[in-house]
Amino acid sequence: MAALPRRPGRHTVRRPGTRHRSVRPAAGLCHHRGVDPVRDEAIEYGLRLLQAGVSVELHHYPGTFHGSQTILSAEVSQRQIAELAAVLRRAPAA
Repeated sequence: MAALPRRPGRHTVRRPGTRHRSVRPAAGLCHHRGVDPVRDEAIEYGLRLLQAGVSVELHHYPGTFHGSQTILSAEVSQRQIAELAAVLRRAPAA
């Protein structure tokens, strides 16, 4: 499969194991926790998006673990959920 032609206002983004394809720049959110099996990959992914010109918010929660936001009584979980809700409110409608 041939790569799609570049179009003005679009960026080329490549997922591992796939060919390049052109996608519209979008806003993104990258949450990662201190003890998370995919923490390093999440940070790298967020930085790669920034380098590609995509508007991304990187949120790091040290001392938390993957899935910790499900502990709703924890203050840090409430903050994570509030920050996610704020990002979604700012996102343009699809």
